[in-house]
Amino acid sequence: MMKRYLVLEDGTIFEGTAFGSEAASTGEIVFNTSMTGYQEILSDPSYCGQIVTMTYPLIGSYGINSDDFESISPAVKGMAVRELSDFPSNFRSNSTLCDLLKTKGIPGIQGIDTRKLTRLIRAKGSIKGMLTESGAELNKEMAVVSLQELELPTDQVAQVSTMRPYPSPGRGKRVVLIDYGMKHGILRELNKRDCDVIVVPYNTSAKEILAWGPDGIMLSNGPGNPKDVEECVAVVRELIGEVPLFGICLGHQLFARACGADTFKLKFGHRGGNHPVKDLTTGRIEMTSQNHGYAVDEETLQGTRLEVTHRAVNDGTNEGLAHLDFPAFTVQYHPEASPGPEDSNYLFDRFIESMISHRKEQQHA
Repeated sequence: MMKRYLVLEDGTIFEGTAFGSEAASTGEIVFNTSMTGYQEILSDPSYCGQIVTMTYPLIGSYGINSDDFESISPAVKGMAVRELSDFPSNFRSNSTLCDLLKTKGIPGIQGIDTRKLTRLIRAKGSIKGMLTESGAELNKEMAVVSLQELELPTDQVAQVSTMRPYPSPGRGKRVVLIDYGMKHGILRELNKRDCDVIVVPYNTSAKEILAWGPDGIMLSNGPGNPKDVEECVAVVRELIGEVPLFGICLGHQLFARACGADTFKLKFGHRGGNHPVKDLTTGRIEMTSQNHGYAVDEETLQGTRLEVTHRAVNDGTNEGLAHLDFPAFTVQYHPEASPGPEDSNYLFDRFIESMISHRKEQQHA
């Protein structure tokens, strides 16, 4: 087994063993606290440009299957684990985690102290890192300088969005789903409800979207800073009030910005399947699946006609919004889970009900 190093921009170095691709990579280091779901995490487009550290110590024990992918082509830049299981035991498994990473050209490192790495990220915030080429000698000074000079990409949404529209047919309500880096779990939940879904690229104009005659519009999750896609904010602003709207994760942030609110970068983000969120309309606490590095600044909501509907229990950050004048609501977390708890799955039903109510109001107008 070949040696590999994980180098951080502050000069910290972790020595471990390589798995997956032999190539080197760079990206923002983030951690995820989920105990399971590594396949969905790796294939979540929202991790575009990032190296993911799993805090649970044993990863790969149930292998890889053909059903749990959240995208066809993973956009993650690397994976760091404490211990890799290369002999999975699960009736659905048809591959190992190592083989998947090797096939997709994604490097991994095992045998490092992931608790130390996680504590470092929590103390210093998300940090740039490098996974060295498998078996290569390390020039620490050169690696650290290159990381400090590294400019992280700002076009992640363009990298992971579909390039052309495509349908996912159904006999129910027509939903135009704007793909900012969509997890297939969102599409799956709409299909379960027999929605006639049309998935469109992130840069589709409001005129084109409305030309499809949607009963509702879905704003998907996606990677990066919402301030890097201001053209998307302008489109969402035009769509608000036209038909019912439901946004998730990046879609939530774009919706807030379209209404005049601001967003900010969290110190180390929310990533995991155990984040408690309080529904302020019911008082209920829901366990949620999350993956985001930015959040809506509630102090900037004044004058936006937005109501806060959900808030994170752990740090008090915003987790949900609803428009006071139009049928539009969004959440920062992932109600489709994949992976994680499905406490908030009912939000898709609420979206369907919103479309039905809106159509009845139009008919009686």
